[in-house]
Amino acid sequence: MEVRFRPYEPERDHEAVVRIIREAGWLRTLPEEAVDLTLRVGRAWVAELEGAAECFVHTVPGSLRYLDRELPFFAVNQVATSRIARRRGLARRLTALAVAANAADGALVSEVGVFDQGFYDALGFGTGSYELYATLDPLHLRTEQRPRVPRRLSAKDWKAAHAARLARRRSHGACNLFPPEMTRVAMLEGANSFGLGYTDGPQGALSHCLWCTPEDPEHGPYRVRWLAFQTQEQFRELIALLADLGDQVHRVQLAEPPGVQLQDLVAFPLRQLQATRGSPWPVGIQAVAHWQVRLCDLVGALRETHLEGKAVRFNLRLSDPISAFLAEDAPWRGIGGEYIVVLGPESMAQPGQNPRLPTLTASVNAFSRLWLGVRPASGLALTGALHGPTPLLDHLDRLLCLPTPRPDWEL
Repeated sequence: MEVRFRPYEPERDHEAVVRIIREAGWLRTLPEEAVDLTLRVGRAWVAELEGAAECFVHTVPGSLRYLDRELPFFAVNQVATSRIARRRGLARRLTALAVAANAADGALVSEVGVFDQGFYDALGFGTGSYELYATLDPLHLRTEQRPRVPRRLSAKDWKAAHAARLARRRSHGACNLFPPEMTRVAMLEGANSFGLGYTDGPQGALSHCLWCTPEDPEHGPYRVRWLAFQTQEQFRELIALLADLGDQVHRVQLAEPPGVQLQDLVAFPLRQLQATRGSPWPVGIQAVAHWQVRLCDLVGALRETHLEGKAVRFNLRLSDPISAFLAEDAPWRGIGGEYIVVLGPESMAQPGQNPRLPTLTASVNAFSRLWLGVRPASGLALTGALHGPTPLLDHLDRLLCLPTPRPDWEL
């Protein structure tokens, strides 16, 4: 049975791609308009089986913040296979093609939101850091201020909301997706979604805002899709807005913002944890790692890596499983190979090996996690993800002591 892997062609493939997405169950809370918006931006590929597209992959360009640098980045936004083409290896091969195309065009890093751990490991992606999701009673949020009257936001404000998201306060590991349509699609999800915000920016631009999707508009829970803010005062005002909802809304769910410990803002958190245990909506914080990351250009990424501390020089033997899913003559076949690496204030990687240097052996999955700061070298060695002499691992632990990377954008 012949399978063709090729770029998405709108006139030829649109109907089939909508069918694939519907069969995947992704149109339960989204209008079909969202599919059209998604397909207008980024890049897409299909696997054609018996004359029709039966597998679909979509990627979106953006940037990833590494300490104080902005790196060329892309997100694997959607991967879906129709009901008649499951378990034929189409999705992995097509995703590998999409990764290779973006890497060949200059992307240094890629991330993907995963349905579970394992599938994308075969393509060189390594598990990201834990995201912390708080479920809380907004009435118990501790705030010392009354917020000003906010402006209502609807899906019609997608351009302003996207600009506010791009301009938000960002920390290590935060990513931006460039096309404004990606924010528009997120705002179309859920019939009762709404936003609140303030226009304190230049010429009345939206400066800080939140976007919510209620499960029950009356009592919640309200799922906060994002908080976009630039200053401490703006963050506190958004929290005060959530607190004001507490006279009617019983539960709010939100991801813990980077650098913030939400429990600091909750009155009697442990008492509430005990009192609501076993209820339909218990309060508490859940940790889950649902995104993965991989380097697509080792030399380029390390050129942008500037670390504080004494530099370390070592051999790196890097394996990349994605090569098994790409043609021998593909312009990009992963980043596996042998390198001499320097990590420090001025980092670099070049092909080769030096017998006088210690050697680190790793998959691209593990090295990507190490480089981004997801886990220390010694911890990755404990789980068998990489191997090296103890002095080298100890040095890497000290040098790559980075802030916890957080995408701060739903992938």
